[in-house]
Amino acid sequence: MFLAPLKRKLTRFRGNLLFRALSEASMHKFDPTSANRIQDSVRFAKPDSLEMSARIARIPIENYRNFSIVAHVDHGKSTLTDRLLEMTGVIPPGAKQVLDKLDVERERGITVKAQTCSIFYRYKGEDYLLHLVDTPGHVDFRAEVSRSYASCGGALLLVDASQGVQAQTVANFYLAYSMNLKLIPVINKIDLDAADIPKAEEQVETTFELDRTDCIAVSAKTGLNCKHILPAVIERIPPPTGDSTAPLKALLVDSWYDSYLGVILLVHVVDGTLKRGSKVFSFHTDKKYEVKEVGIMYPDRIPTDVLRAGQVGYIVPGMKTSSDAMVGDTFMTVGNKVMPLPGFEEPKAMVFVGAFPAEGTEFADMDESMQHLVLNDRSVTLQKETSSALGQGWRLGFLGSLHASVFKERLEKEYGAKLIITAPTVPYKILYKDGLEKIITNPDDFPDQNRSSKVQSLLEPYVETIMTFPSEFLGRVMTLCENNRGIQVELTYLTTGQVLLKYKIPLSHLVDDFFGKLKSNTHGYASLDYEDAGYEVSDIVKLELLINGASVDALSQVMHRSMTQSRGKEYVTRFKTYVKNQLFEVAIQARAAGKIVARETVRAKRKDVLQKLHAADISRKKKLLEKQKAGKNKMRSIGKVTIDQDAYQSFLKRSA
Repeated sequence: MFLAPLKRKLTRFRGNLLFRALSEASMHKFDPTSANRIQDSVRFAKPDSLEMSARIARIPIENYRNFSIVAHVDHGKSTLTDRLLEMTGVIPPGAKQVLDKLDVERERGITVKAQTCSIFYRYKGEDYLLHLVDTPGHVDFRAEVSRSYASCGGALLLVDASQGVQAQTVANFYLAYSMNLKLIPVINKIDLDAADIPKAEEQVETTFELDRTDCIAVSAKTGLNCKHILPAVIERIPPPTGDSTAPLKALLVDSWYDSYLGVILLVHVVDGTLKRGSKVFSFHTDKKYEVKEVGIMYPDRIPTDVLRAGQVGYIVPGMKTSSDAMVGDTFMTVGNKVMPLPGFEEPKAMVFVGAFPAEGTEFADMDESMQHLVLNDRSVTLQKETSSALGQGWRLGFLGSLHASVFKERLEKEYGAKLIITAPTVPYKILYKDGLEKIITNPDDFPDQNRSSKVQSLLEPYVETIMTFPSEFLGRVMTLCENNRGIQVELTYLTTGQVLLKYKIPLSHLVDDFFGKLKSNTHGYASLDYEDAGYEVSDIVKLELLINGASVDALSQVMHRSMTQSRGKEYVTRFKTYVKNQLFEVAIQARAAGKIVARETVRAKRKDVLQKLHAADISRKKKLLEKQKAGKNKMRSIGKVTIDQDAYQSFLKRSA
């Protein structure tokens, strides 16, 4: 009875009535399945901007809630986000990974970029404006997580009912706790046969010291009990504190690039208001801007009249380059300078690779694609470099090895680019005797024997790893860590039969597929997280690959002296398979700290100069052989070994 007149009205006022119908569904005024059927028939029309602005204006700051989801990778953050948006009428039912907008996120099932969405919710007769952040779970994207937490008052602590607490759950919990977020424990995937809810609740209580009675057991996949989450958010998470009448103070949370609008900024308005025409300036760059547009994410951009204190929304400031968008920066009104917000920190790249166009790819075209991709990810550092072996290329810096892998995949899929990637290296610190301190990210810059007398000490970065895995694999994992020069920090037995193990490990070993080896040693049951543990003095040297005495710069690596013998032998043996026979002998050598540690030889092609001799004496044979030998030596001294790019690509593919 109710549905028929509503459908008739929809034919006349399609967009506005659809938004109103779905909003009413979120307020529990009628069966939401009715709204779902309606939205299916009209393809989920975009809500009206004026109506959205008017509704926000009626909601006081006391009814705002900003929250995020804290979890280990693959524990259901994105799925739970989908259910919450579906329940409140923001998205149609059945939509998957709505806030995972990158192709690589959908294919890998991980969140790379933190995404946001505003939600309207009716609770006990009042309207609430909720702001939800879907953060990445993987450690490489910790910068995305921390800056998202800064805009929130609380978080949902998500734990898989079948797997329990994992390494990244622990690491992200400590990060959220250190930022004074109010945490609501949520046990997810209770629909699985392997789910053990009491054990998961016990882990939450013992590991995080949270009351097990506060746990909400849900299934994000089926929607079971998800209706209890938003009321808990409203009751337990405090509203933001801010004053709309105070001078503007806005925290820059994220940024992305739009080819039409330029750089779009996601900001948390702590105090004051932002509207179209506002003149603002950045505290850290001191550049001034005039705001062209403001609005909220719902989940796409919806323009509104104003952003008030407590809100998280986007602004279009007319910024041309994303390098000016310094995440954690504070924006203020021009002529009204106030104290900046704390927490500004530039992301530091920890893994560096050389990238070179594969054969047949234009450098200029790829450079343009590279610049476009960097616009959307400020945590990537980009610098042009030239290799004698591979030609023009770039030195790229990333937050971690997964970050590097995702960037390469995005470049290939979104721009059709083909790259040769060198083996990853980490930043090393050099202290000179004259007091100078230098960070090097390229093995070519590592001091050679001639300059080593000026060096006081060499330092390499360490990380503190947190690993969780079944206790039966403890011996194997400890052996793996010891073999990677690890130092044990802590060992804790969890209630689920798992072990939480902390080790300090050199970052260079971590990026050398440490996680893959850890998974292999635990039959895939281990999880890993890590945090920076600073620099420590180390006996590190540069290992070079020489072809007939000439160093191949693209294949140089910095490593601990104890590894040079075995790694050098492996390198020369493998590279020999990619070098074709020449008319002269080719020596492939590995050199570390000025000493040759391994060698392989590619024998020369030989012509049978004795073929036409039948009854000649021995002196004639010796003369021809000596002449051939002299010719080979001369050819070797002036000859040049030509190695195809395919050889470098194949070698580096196995090294990376």
